[in-house]
Amino acid sequence: MDNKQNAGQDKVPNNLINETSPYLLQHAYNPVEWYGWNQDALERSKKEDKPIFLSIGYSSCHWCHVMAHESFEDGDIANIMNEHYINIKVDREERPDIDDIYQRACQMYTGNGGWPLSVFLTPDQRPFYIGTYFPKEGRHGLPGFRTILLQLADGYKNRQSEVISSSQEFVTALRGTATDIVSDKESELEKTILDEAAVTLLQLADNIYGGFGSAPKFPNASNFLFLLRAYDYSGITKYRDFVLFTADKMESGGIHDHVGGGFARYSTDQRWLVPHFEKMLYDNALLSVLYSEIYSITLNSNYLNVLNKILRYIQREMTSNDSGFYSSQDADSEGEEGKYYLWSYKELEKILEHEIFEIFTDRFGITQGGNFEGKNILNKYTSIQRLSERYSKSPDWITTKIEESLEKIYHVRLKRIHPATDRKILTSWNGLMISGFISGYKVTGNQSYLESALKAVHFIENKLRNNNNRLNRVFNTVSKISGFLDDYAFYVEALINLFSIDSKPYYIERAIAYTNSMIEHFWDPKSNDFFFTPDDNEKLIVRTKNHYDLAIPSGNSVAASNLIKLYYYTQNEEYLTKADKMIGKMSMSASGNPFGFGQLLSAIYLRIKSPLEISIIKQNERSELGNYLNKKFLPNAISAIVNKSDIPELEKYPYFKKELTNNNEKEFAFVCKDFTCSLPIKTISELEKNIS
Repeated sequence: MDNKQNAGQDKVPNNLINETSPYLLQHAYNPVEWYGWNQDALERSKKEDKPIFLSIGYSSCHWCHVMAHESFEDGDIANIMNEHYINIKVDREERPDIDDIYQRACQMYTGNGGWPLSVFLTPDQRPFYIGTYFPKEGRHGLPGFRTILLQLADGYKNRQSEVISSSQEFVTALRGTATDIVSDKESELEKTILDEAAVTLLQLADNIYGGFGSAPKFPNASNFLFLLRAYDYSGITKYRDFVLFTADKMESGGIHDHVGGGFARYSTDQRWLVPHFEKMLYDNALLSVLYSEIYSITLNSNYLNVLNKILRYIQREMTSNDSGFYSSQDADSEGEEGKYYLWSYKELEKILEHEIFEIFTDRFGITQGGNFEGKNILNKYTSIQRLSERYSKSPDWITTKIEESLEKIYHVRLKRIHPATDRKILTSWNGLMISGFISGYKVTGNQSYLESALKAVHFIENKLRNNNNRLNRVFNTVSKISGFLDDYAFYVEALINLFSIDSKPYYIERAIAYTNSMIEHFWDPKSNDFFFTPDDNEKLIVRTKNHYDLAIPSGNSVAASNLIKLYYYTQNEEYLTKADKMIGKMSMSASGNPFGFGQLLSAIYLRIKSPLEISIIKQNERSELGNYLNKKFLPNAISAIVNKSDIPELEKYPYFKKELTNNNEKEFAFVCKDFTCSLPIKTISELEKNIS
């Protein structure tokens, strides 16, 4: 879909027509005189002494579309907005720094947050009224947007001193939340932290449907990845078992696209049945890592199937011609939420042969009445074993026929009008997805997954890097916006993961360069952590820090993990010192409230459990030892699989010793732990003994 197409394109476009964000372009033909966030808009607000109406959203946001259709496309509402306000649209995915500030304000003001975010600001960007979705006219206890616009305009005009005073108090309180960590006191890392956190997490568990809490229910991949590490550290199987239980429930439910692969952003119910149908790159990136690790632990082919479907979906639908990864896909198509993914009983009856249709409907709980607004969301209702017994067919026969049926349905679905895809390419989310493809490659050996990761790295290096080892945030026909902490942390993580399986000097050199740049421009020496924005970023009303995992992991926590791993490769004491300070100041919060600290707890695990340093030296591309190592669940491994010819260039890093080249074997390995290294290892059985 051409993002500049719009039902109202015969009208005169507003200022957003010059933007590249698909979300902003969706509003380019609104009668509202929208601006992007820029100096022209901010200066006009000051010059005309008009308050700012700031609307923040993203292209696949269902309620953003609803508010746009109800209010921003309405001529009368637009006239009120244009007369009384300077109206600014922000894509939260392009400018997470702006979104972060005003989401915090919304949480303070209303106790809730979300999108669309609707903020009324003084000309100096201070909020004085804030909310999320407002209907055009009041209903269901929500005030009407028309009424809000008129009342706030009157208040700003006639009681401006009160509004200014209130906004100043608001910002003072907001600055107090800018770090989102209550205590700066550093604490010693105790081995009990991991168990205490894991036990507390399981107290929040839904033991009926998996996951945490009730509805809405999100995947929370970082917490499950931590629980797998807690299992590895302690041997307590209930940690692992709950992750497997949840993974089964999620992949069986409607949140999983059984036809096309991938997962929706969240489930609107407790059972994972009814998704909010938008698909986000970051969820599928994190879940591909999770299902890779689960498969490496269990060798259960069902998890492998889920993983392959995620990664093939990304390759098929979410990869640009230049090999970057797109951001998201809409929940809506043809103006209806979920229409692309829903099936009537009769539609499926026409597609499938009679015998298979009966089995298929039994498998996925398909009924004539449906399970969502008269239609059916596919969810696994009957087990393969039960179907085998019921229809007197072997489990393999049933599985094959189900997969063939899903393929048929997929090709029919391709003829439908597809939900819109947000084609902007974000450095941070691409970093997560590169790590997802690397995880998939490790457990499958599928060369196309490694190629997807390598090509995406090439894309970022060529399109999103500038000449000073700095990263930009977003690419959509042009590269723009200085990178934020997440962009550096997630991409460095991807480079480290890539280096661990394909140890070319370039990858670690890039990881070190971006890490040093991140330290230079984001590090706060007063509190020993990273700001979200660089020191040369546009000055906003507060400079925030993020320590909690939300839909994506905390940039601070990912950075801490990166620093630990880079220390083992480089022996750069600064990296370990900074990581220890970060972990020390956050560990008390993490042990007491682990739900928001899964990524940090994984970093603590890496610090507490002595890493296994595993070096495999090979003389050609194929490595039997490397293939074996890649398939193992070793979350504490600091590894390298390196061509012998690259060793001289890597010897400047203490991890790579000169004696690594003093061997004529086709391939061999060393395993080091607690300052002791093995003799050269030549066989898989020897390697297995040394890493067990």
